[in-house]
Amino acid sequence: MRQSTRLALALASVLSGATATVSLTATTPARAAAAQPKDVVIGLLYPLSGPTAAAGIDERHAFELFADMVNGKTPMLPGAFYQKLKGLPGFSGGARLRLVFADHQGKPDVGQAETERLIIQEKVHALIGAWQSSVTATTSQVAERFGVPFLTAESASPGLTRHGFRWFFRTAPHDEHYSQAMFDFLADFQKKKGVRLETVAISHEDTRFGVDSGKVQHILAQKYGYRIVAEFAYRANSPSLTAEVQRLKAANPDVWFPTSYPSDAILFTRTARELDWTPRMILAQDAGHVDPKFVAETGKDADGYLTRSPFPSDRIDQIPVAAALNGPYRARSGKDLYDLPACAVTGLVTLVDAINRAGSTDPEAIRVALAKTDIKPADLLVPWTGVKFDEAGQNVGVRAVIMQLQGGKYWTVWPFEMASRDVIFPIPKWAERK
Repeated sequence: MRQSTRLALALASVLSGATATVSLTATTPARAAAAQPKDVVIGLLYPLSGPTAAAGIDERHAFELFADMVNGKTPMLPGAFYQKLKGLPGFSGGARLRLVFADHQGKPDVGQAETERLIIQEKVHALIGAWQSSVTATTSQVAERFGVPFLTAESASPGLTRHGFRWFFRTAPHDEHYSQAMFDFLADFQKKKGVRLETVAISHEDTRFGVDSGKVQHILAQKYGYRIVAEFAYRANSPSLTAEVQRLKAANPDVWFPTSYPSDAILFTRTARELDWTPRMILAQDAGHVDPKFVAETGKDADGYLTRSPFPSDRIDQIPVAAALNGPYRARSGKDLYDLPACAVTGLVTLVDAINRAGSTDPEAIRVALAKTDIKPADLLVPWTGVKFDEAGQNVGVRAVIMQLQGGKYWTVWPFEMASRDVIFPIPKWAERK
């Protein structure tokens, strides 16, 4: 079947909402013999407008910076592992990496349409996205239907790697990894400090990210014998969180587990101050609480917040690859590296490595190469044990740390052998703060 005919049928299927699988895997002799394009084209699905745009823009800077390195516009990261794209069949003078961004605005339906456009019109060879787990869930289904490799560098819903997809890969930890680290920290902290934490409150926004996070934390809280005194979902991007903070204040937990995107994290902090409520410990699920906007807009009001993270931003100088990347990233974005851009580069590095090993832009060849990925810890800018995927497409080399905001900056406080600062505990009451 001619490629134009296949694309027409695929587009017709998408527009009609048909459920039949239409694959553009293209392992047919017609495509194999066709001249390949000059560019290796990667589609990137991120929120570039809307309430979570800051995260998407920060990651875009990271993606574009590494693409410039691959294309020889900027000095490459140190080490033999980091290379330009090798010469692929049909490419004269080596291949160039071309990134095509799509703004899904944090909306799954927009993400679905943009994924279809990237595959059908832009003819991308692979996809990366989509930050919000709810959007990644939708966009990865489209990629699976078309047979296009899809990698997420940060979406944390555990279920994303439990759909039985062949084409989906995740380099970052998911919420079960993160939440387990949070409860391991609580156990180690209580043992080290000789304190007792008995009650917890769990709150989360109502998208897939929040719901899945809340489920995992509920299970672990029960497993480790904590009494849950408050547990609820709230509407994402809520205009008011007064009732929610009043509920938390009445429950008076020892530890509060919030899962929020930036605008809600900021509003929770401001409302807690207005209502004069402070738990002994706040242990957040990353996301909005590590966003530079949250840190800038809450200032000292957020001092004491703990969060899990895949990347210790205070230890950049101790990780050679991260140290080499931080200066160029700061020059481009005006910010130091933190977990989102660090994870973004890790994802794109993994995909470029797979394409080089595949020696082809054929989707199946890239998928097979991704499945065989084995990146060593010394070659990463995150402190993991490597990148190696299990049968579900989940990286088994992930690792999480716990960080705390102190003086307007996040510092690593656990594992204790990696700690840059001691844990502030309990969080001072509002009247006790300077």
